[in-house]
Amino acid sequence: MTAGAALRPASAQQAARRGPVLALAAVAVGGLSLLIRLMLHGASFDLFGDEIIYTDLGRSVINGGFPRFGGQSFFLHGPAFFYLEAGWERLLGTPAGPMAQVYQMRMLNGLLAAITAAVLVMLGTRAASLPAGLAAGLLFALDPFCIRQNDRVLLETAMMLWVLLGYLVLAPLASSARPASPARGAQTGGGRSRAAELRAAGAGLLFGCAILTKDEAALITVLPLLAAGVLGWWPRRALIWLTVGAAMLPYAVYLLVTAANGALGPLWAAKTSGVRRLLGLTQITGFHSAGGGSLTGRLIAEAPWFATSYAVLILAVPALVLVLRRGGPLPRMLGLMYCASAVALGYALTLGTLEEQELYLLIVPSMLLIPVAVTLPRPAQASGGTGTPAHPSGSRATVIAAALALALVLGVNAVTAGQWLRSPDDGYARLSGYLAARVRPGTPVAAIQGDIETPNLLAGRYPVTTWAVADPPARPAARYAVVEWGTVDTGYSGLTPAQVRHLVAGGQLVFSFRGRTYGQLALYRLPARRQGSRR
Repeated sequence: MTAGAALRPASAQQAARRGPVLALAAVAVGGLSLLIRLMLHGASFDLFGDEIIYTDLGRSVINGGFPRFGGQSFFLHGPAFFYLEAGWERLLGTPAGPMAQVYQMRMLNGLLAAITAAVLVMLGTRAASLPAGLAAGLLFALDPFCIRQNDRVLLETAMMLWVLLGYLVLAPLASSARPASPARGAQTGGGRSRAAELRAAGAGLLFGCAILTKDEAALITVLPLLAAGVLGWWPRRALIWLTVGAAMLPYAVYLLVTAANGALGPLWAAKTSGVRRLLGLTQITGFHSAGGGSLTGRLIAEAPWFATSYAVLILAVPALVLVLRRGGPLPRMLGLMYCASAVALGYALTLGTLEEQELYLLIVPSMLLIPVAVTLPRPAQASGGTGTPAHPSGSRATVIAAALALALVLGVNAVTAGQWLRSPDDGYARLSGYLAARVRPGTPVAAIQGDIETPNLLAGRYPVTTWAVADPPARPAARYAVVEWGTVDTGYSGLTPAQVRHLVAGGQLVFSFRGRTYGQLALYRLPARRQGSRR
């Protein structure tokens, strides 16, 4: 065995020796991630409007069929996550009330995040070293933005897990760039080829699950694979085509089932609408939409919580350069995944539909890329002609600096998690409890334009109307009004603060909660004169 082979990070010899250590490290980091999210579960992040929609979509497929919301089939996104939710509810049972149902599905995403952290440890180790894998997993486990994202019932957590699992299954194929000796290859080449093909197909099916969760997963799975094939950065192009083909299979089955049920028309309408939103031709959500608020203002407002997340995004850029210049097949593939995410987010930033949760698609690859880049081997000065790196990258001072920086980031993030734990942000859960105890079902409630949480939360129990103008025309008047003052004050509503104050003038403040998400969440009992009156 050559010295280069002995030092190769992904070698079979090292893998056999460190297998139990790696498994223990992955379980420990995954457990830490789950513990943090369970501690913050429920009380630390207020309701996000889409959570009720996605929770209801999951409940709609418990007995099979296509996802449905509001009595209509839902085809904007693939059904993979919604069937996962249905299985979770069958396992745990159906809790009473919309908020309890959302919290149950938040627990599912917390579990998926724990598995994500473990996968990051294994993938970072495969790409570079065990320290790199541990750093990637710990960064994810303690990152404030990821913690908040994982505690919301949104698609990105599940989608990214499928993506990372696919790359993890694909990772060992990078070592096939060094062929076996002729004699050995004659004996085992066929078996190895079949094993490689099965691995490539398995990775493709995992990528397919990601795409069936959210279509844009194709951007960070299929596109990097095709780019690696064109650039010759992957050992065997045939395996790339096999992976890409397998990635398309789950979606093809979905289309066939849809066609067999005569629903291709609604699916086509939903998908074309989604493409128009993705391209920015239709702006109904996100920062570029009317009432979408200021991205700069949002970044500044959230800097006290997400400063370390911003730092990770900045440091990922030089890390990408190192990985693409000096990395092997797997690090380069991870670099291409980052590039695809960056291009997609960059387009959304300039022309497309930009939503805050989309940042998750870039920040997770960034957390993987930085530790891999720091621990990449330096080009060998004397490798015995093998081309294998002979010694680790950087000086002892570089390693110490990287370790201190990691410790600082993790310490700051731990402090942030502690602050969130001590400061509840569960206004809508408290508002829901207040209404259930004090307000008779069927009582009309008003919400301010830009507030989608209130209509979704109260649907079926209280009729909700939306005030979109400062002086509404005659209509069934509300007896109560819910105001997210933080949403109004930061420009996410179509009404100004003065206009909202005019609408609730004369009303009595009967419930108030101040949290990080919506500022003051207020419930006003409106004067009786508003009923049936024309203003």
